[in-house]
Amino acid sequence: MLNKIKIRSAKEKDLNKILAMIKELAEYEKLSEKVKITLNDLSDAVFGENKFVEVLIAEYQDEICGYTIFFKNYSTFIGKAGYFIEDLYVKPYHRNKGIGKALLNSVIQKAKENNFGRVEWTVLNWNQTAIKFYESIGALQLHDWIIYRPEKDRF
Repeated sequence: MLNKIKIRSAKEKDLNKILAMIKELAEYEKLSEKVKITLNDLSDAVFGENKFVEVLIAEYQDEICGYTIFFKNYSTFIGKAGYFIEDLYVKPYHRNKGIGKALLNSVIQKAKENNFGRVEWTVLNWNQTAIKFYESIGALQLHDWIIYRPEKDRF
């Protein structure tokens, strides 16, 4: 099955499909009302002069079926850069084919090639399907950390 999966860097022509999948992910996470991103925002973040995120696309039998968006972060404790995965999404009818694992492994491989110290992500606490997937590949849940975020009107 893996030979039918292709992971590649996103191209500008993929932006509409990426944006559609971002909205699908938000709907699944029951957060559609939070989505404010436009095609221009996405284009600037991925391909603009000050680009700061990377996107990998998953194709299955030449059909775009998933993506991951990630960016560089830094750990003062280990003194190395790492990647933070913002989104990892596979369309529902393509799940359980190894596509999510292939996307995740591609980010991990890229981190290794860059001598980065780690790859991290978050998951909603109710998303048992994702939690089971992450645990099945050996990822560890960090119980000691709580995420804080000021809303836009507070900064």
